[in-house]
Amino acid sequence: MTLLTTWPESGPQTVVRRTDDPAEIAAALAPIGVRYERWPVREDVPRDADSDAVFAAYRAEIDKLVEEESFATVDVVALHPTDDPGWAEKARAAREKFLSEHTHDDDDEVRFFVAGAGVFYLHVGGEVHAVLCEAGDLLGVPRGTTHWFDMGVSPSFTAIRFFHEEDGWIGNFTGSDIALRFPDFDALRAGRTAA
Repeated sequence: MTLLTTWPESGPQTVVRRTDDPAEIAAALAPIGVRYERWPVREDVPRDADSDAVFAAYRAEIDKLVEEESFATVDVVALHPTDDPGWAEKARAAREKFLSEHTHDDDDEVRFFVAGAGVFYLHVGGEVHAVLCEAGDLLGVPRGTTHWFDMGVSPSFTAIRFFHEEDGWIGNFTGSDIALRFPDFDALRAGRTAA
């Protein structure tokens, strides 16, 4: 279930907003410049589908968004549990990279979730907005927006990424420990919203 939870930046003791209604989520995020929309989920695309299969399934939506936004690069990123003994370390390292608050100077962060889930935390205007995205969710975080991302202790997702710049993902880390003060992906999925 897609979920938006908003707290004051001082901490998660008070919930300002909590909704799972897509129209309410889009309306709440629009004033801070964040794009949220739902795309149809292609049930025939397995969660471990390769990039070619994902591109083929979502070609119409990808082409439309690329034309609207003039994206230079589109790719597919996936991280799902495997029997590989190195998987847990790979997942931990991937999660750590995005858990620290950061911004992007040169590009928006636009993601469409094909499968699985992840949480974008947006630190804007004295509030923290946690957007728990699942299959079918497209989120566009404007360049310069302070945020972080959590995929949980056992990540499982496939996402299409859109970039205006060919360099891809370049984060400018703020050095803040704010991400440690808010419920993580696993707590939000479990319904625990206080620290």
